[in-house]
Amino acid sequence: MPERTSYDAVIVGGGHNGLVAAAYLARAGLSVLVLERLDHTGGAAVSTRAFTGVDARLSRYSYLVSLLPPKIVQDLGLRFAVRKRTVSSYTPTVRHGRPTGLLVGGGAARTRRSFAELTGSDREFAAWERFYGTTRRLAERVFPTLTEPLPTRAALRARIDDDAIWHAVFERPLGELVEETFTDDLVRGVVLTDALIGTFATAHDPSLRQNRCFLYHVIGGGTGDWDVPLGGMGALTDALAAAARRAGAEILTSCPVTALATDGRTAEVTCERGTIGARRVLVGASPRELARLLGEAPPPPAEGAQLKVNMLLTRLPRLRDTGVDPREAFSGTFHIAEGYDQLERAYQQAAAGSLPAAPPSEIYCHSLTDPSILGADLVRRGYQTLTLFGLHTPARLFAEDTAEHAATRDRLLAATLAELEKHLAEPLADCLARDADGRPCVEARSPLDLDRELGLPGGNIFHRDLAFPYAEAEAPAGAAARWGVATGHDNVLLCGAGALRGGGVSGIPGHNAAMAVLEERCSSGA
Repeated sequence: MPERTSYDAVIVGGGHNGLVAAAYLARAGLSVLVLERLDHTGGAAVSTRAFTGVDARLSRYSYLVSLLPPKIVQDLGLRFAVRKRTVSSYTPTVRHGRPTGLLVGGGAARTRRSFAELTGSDREFAAWERFYGTTRRLAERVFPTLTEPLPTRAALRARIDDDAIWHAVFERPLGELVEETFTDDLVRGVVLTDALIGTFATAHDPSLRQNRCFLYHVIGGGTGDWDVPLGGMGALTDALAAAARRAGAEILTSCPVTALATDGRTAEVTCERGTIGARRVLVGASPRELARLLGEAPPPPAEGAQLKVNMLLTRLPRLRDTGVDPREAFSGTFHIAEGYDQLERAYQQAAAGSLPAAPPSEIYCHSLTDPSILGADLVRRGYQTLTLFGLHTPARLFAEDTAEHAATRDRLLAATLAELEKHLAEPLADCLARDADGRPCVEARSPLDLDRELGLPGGNIFHRDLAFPYAEAEAPAGAAARWGVATGHDNVLLCGAGALRGGGVSGIPGHNAAMAVLEERCSSGA
């Protein structure tokens, strides 16, 4: 049971954003209660022993860190670290009947050589260097604003101070920039994938949802690097929960919230253990869930578009491209069926209601960079993990009926792994480990699975479409609006991925919601 009947802040949801908010508020001296539906904290950022009798703790859902500001780690004194990958990506293909691929990493000279061997000249490498030099400058200007009050559109544009990149990223479909910059289909596809993670769109979608996804994927840390969490993603949320508890926050698990009522000044949160009073409520759950708790009309439906697959292997498979070591190829992002034209075909097939014939996906091996997620015996025997994230598989393709849903997911998994096997010199099945019951160590999650297990609306990993990180016109009034965490109720704030500047493993919405509470508290004296 909660220790009190009322709190300065009640936080609905013990995912990483809710825990960030709890830690900041408790450190500021507020009484804080976190209520989590599941029997553990962490939400989508957890480490799990996914396979029976196997000592491997996999980052089951979210799996890489880009957007987590070092400021949050330092402010909260987190015992958490990330490790950089030596290879950014490898993309296998067949050119002129010969297995080959594009390796990005291992130093500029090696990357240049790989581009030249694939494309026949230095042109694409030079374009690549210019392009990512530009995105790095964009990241250096935009990323620091994510933990500041929300800038206006005009203020952010002035801060970026580059009209060409502003128009290319914020006003025109990203496909125009990609096609103007690169000529090789494979190179174009590798660039475009950052715009399609969990986002069902084409390169030329007039809504620019692909641009918004791309922006968040290239600005993390001011560099755009995607890093491996040491100890798995659960190491981050365990550290956050510990920091919140050290600061005095209470955390109750297995305690779903069933209703929320507010008059704008005080609120009541009803859960299975009773009704709790609160000055303010911070909601880490999705906007859809917030509407349900308030008894309000739901927001427009959200839709996820990804397949998440976890695997454990006794060894990495050999590649048809003998010019690259599998340990290098799988340590970065291993792109499958992600040429520019392939991505467009997959989108069009899914939009027409069919599973893509060649499902695009990307894979990486966590244990190559961080073997600590495996037991010592598995490390000694050379076992490795593979994490796969599939694109262009929207929730609409999966039936609610349990048997039909499972059959569709199995077909998609088989087709996705078949695309991988086109680039392997041996069957993947020969490399898969077996669990204690003799079953292959492979599990897949569809968007509907993610909705059911984590409450992600339609399986959308961002809770809803991402938004550009600015206020449209004039500076918002009120602390919650200034920080991009406002709802329709003055003392109810969003602190999850559905907030402005939400999405990804960042802690930014949690930080911003806490800053809004503290700012309002300071100004009102309450």
